[in-house]
Amino acid sequence: MRKIILILIIIIISLILILLNINNILKLVYRQDYSEYVEKYAKENNIDSLLVYAIIKAESNFDDDAVSNKGAMGLMQLMDETAKEVATNELMEYNSEETLYNPEKNIQIGVKYFADLKEIFGNDAIAIAAYNAGMGTVNSWIEEGIIKADGSDIENIPYKETNMYVRKILRDYNMYQRLYL
Repeated sequence: MRKIILILIIIIISLILILLNINNILKLVYRQDYSEYVEKYAKENNIDSLLVYAIIKAESNFDDDAVSNKGAMGLMQLMDETAKEVATNELMEYNSEETLYNPEKNIQIGVKYFADLKEIFGNDAIAIAAYNAGMGTVNSWIEEGIIKADGSDIENIPYKETNMYVRKILRDYNMYQRLYL
């Protein structure tokens, strides 16, 4: 009987310690890796750095060598053609797709691309959808009345992958705000 009581006391104390440190534990999941680049390029492009962390978490979970089954590369999972276009338009250095495995370059180009999408669409939710599904696809959804341009009905996004992607990033963005603001 004493052993059971001792085990229960240890479990209760452990749970209390976990609850008291839940934010620190959550910060292990909601990391801020590459903060020197995220903060710099988010500020330059007037994007909330916490949103950039949420995008990186969803795209690569901070794995700078990540490659998707569609060929997107690096931390922010950029396609070579998209990265070339953004880099060319912004006069950024871009030698080859290997550039996308450089964390700083990937974040610089990815944040600029997201900032461009946000400028075009005017809000985070629709820009996030375009980051995943492409501008043309999102434009057609808006033109066809499937979703509203203000992002107020993101639950109507017809691609299941994009619908879940937007929800995941917005959920993670809220968690980043809760933990770091």
